[in-house]
Amino acid sequence: MSEPRRPRPRDDHDGGPVDYSRGLPDHHDPTAGIGGAAPARSALTLRLVLAAFGLVFCLVAGLLWLAADLPVWAAVVLFVLAAAVAVDLVVVARRKARGEPG
Repeated sequence: MSEPRRPRPRDDHDGGPVDYSRGLPDHHDPTAGIGGAAPARSALTLRLVLAAFGLVFCLVAGLLWLAADLPVWAAVVLFVLAAAVAVDLVVVARRKARGEPG
């Protein structure tokens, strides 16, 4: 039985074989030599604002839906969404109070 064939190493830009254990040069960040990409940050403030808007929207829409004497199931769906958004608001507020950036 013969040995499995190994792939031939590719040549680097300088003509030598590529050392994959070190990674490819500037493969993931082409601006690494210039200063690199900014570190990723969480968007907690945006999430808080959007959750507050969603809570107000779902509550107002649910109440208007009930006042318009339309089928109740849609209002129930809006109130369930409002409850989920309220939980999200609490989670995000606690994370911000802990001092997480964003």
